[in-house]
Amino acid sequence: MITHKKHTRSKAAFMALLCLFFCVPAMANTIAHCDELIKKGIDAMWNKDHVKSLELLTEARNLAEKNHWYKQQFLATNNIGANYYTILEYGEALHYYLESYNIAVKELDPKHEMVVLNNIAILYSKEKKYDKAREYFKKAYDIARENKDNFKIGMYAMNLGNLANEMNNPKEARAYILESFPYLKADPQMHMLAQVGLADNDLLQGNPRQAREKAINLYNTAPNLNFNETGSSLLLIVTKSYLREGNYPKAIESGQKLLDTKPNLDSRKTAFDLLAQAYTKNGNYTEALKYKDSVVSAIEELEETKNKILLNSNEARFRIQDYKNQLAINEEKSAAERNLFYYIIAVIIAVVTIIILVLRSVSVKLRQKKLIAEQNERVIALELEKEKNDNLLLEKQIREKETQALLEQEKLKNEIEARNRKLSAKALYLSGRNGLIEEVIASLSQIPALSGNKSLSGHIKTLKDHLKTDHEWDSFITHFEEVNHGFLNRLKNLHPSLTANDIRFISYIYMNLSTKEISSMLNITAEACRKRKERIAAKMELPEDVSLYDYLSAI
Repeated sequence: MITHKKHTRSKAAFMALLCLFFCVPAMANTIAHCDELIKKGIDAMWNKDHVKSLELLTEARNLAEKNHWYKQQFLATNNIGANYYTILEYGEALHYYLESYNIAVKELDPKHEMVVLNNIAILYSKEKKYDKAREYFKKAYDIARENKDNFKIGMYAMNLGNLANEMNNPKEARAYILESFPYLKADPQMHMLAQVGLADNDLLQGNPRQAREKAINLYNTAPNLNFNETGSSLLLIVTKSYLREGNYPKAIESGQKLLDTKPNLDSRKTAFDLLAQAYTKNGNYTEALKYKDSVVSAIEELEETKNKILLNSNEARFRIQDYKNQLAINEEKSAAERNLFYYIIAVIIAVVTIIILVLRSVSVKLRQKKLIAEQNERVIALELEKEKNDNLLLEKQIREKETQALLEQEKLKNEIEARNRKLSAKALYLSGRNGLIEEVIASLSQIPALSGNKSLSGHIKTLKDHLKTDHEWDSFITHFEEVNHGFLNRLKNLHPSLTANDIRFISYIYMNLSTKEISSMLNITAEACRKRKERIAAKMELPEDVSLYDYLSAI
């Protein structure tokens, strides 16, 4: 009777141990735990701790995918894309946005679908791919209309209007912005953004005074000028309107006021450019040169900031890859530990069985030998399992080395791109400065009393000395060859008929400069620049469906 009670207590303790073992992992795999991971990941993103945010969201995404929790999988994936968008990794952001879009279409309702469509459209607008941006904004807008979601209708209509403003389509822009007003009245901040878009539209339609009056009124009544750079946008509209009307002193005053608000780098660059134009038109060429230099400094600062963000992005990517590898190893380790636990339980059962058999049977020795043989087999299995774990650790070390090599390759690629951007900035700066100096010399040369004024003649000579000759191009070619080893030699071997001017034009295209920038550097019209590009493509005998830039990138 006593033996029976002891056996019952042992069995109860064993069952309690089993329950504890299986319940702890189950608690860690609940939807509430997944939601908490997503919340912490989003909070880390807003606090600009993108590495931590990506780790948390990746863990939540893997957990949701494993358990088919589609809503959580969508939220985690969409916010991973938002992290990459914030750190300017638009390619990675688009990848995750498209993945979350597929989840929304297959498993969730249209409300989730239109959220990610709007995110994709914003990304394309940042990349200046306006046709793609309009396509996705329109899809989100149509879904909002089908679901009668008034606030989303207003927000997406406003986005379509602002995009049409950027595409220089003022009539379409005005129709969408006016449509958004009734839907956004409940939200003062969004309603204010729609009114800013309308003021910008007035400027595009050739009504600078109306745009300015509206912008000044909004600036004085805005609840929060810092929201989405509202204050900077309004002051830019005021400055542009004064420039359109030829009121250069007022344009300078408004531009200085914008700089005093310490806007972001993009707004500062635009403000410097507007002030340079205003001072040039006002005849103050010294100040114009100063602000031209400030534009170049702002561009360099922006590129430096982007490079820092890109470096952080690569670090985040490396950390995430390392985290994924560690996660995989941990899962394998957990599986091994569970197997070990099962083996231990099996051994305990075997021992309990032996004790029972000892009490019930005389043939205990034979049964014990059998059980010892089984235990030996299990020990061998454990040793094999240990050897398997050692192999897994070796594989992890190999993966880490491969990851490090990929990071080094990415770093070298980023350095080449950064040097090309610096070359572009320097070339644009020299072109802009020489153009301005030539404009100043032309203006001064029209003064009748120039020949009799020795002081003025001396100044003109000084300005002419600032004009650079072809040795700047030779210097540029030298630096270009240092950054892009062997590119020009390969180009000349493939196309020996190209002239020196053709090669110069091709070098600017290879650095991904826009038609406007190249025409400014070569002192030709944008149309002439396009025709020259077509002529060179024909000279190189490129197929019509092959872009000149894509061809050059493949050399």
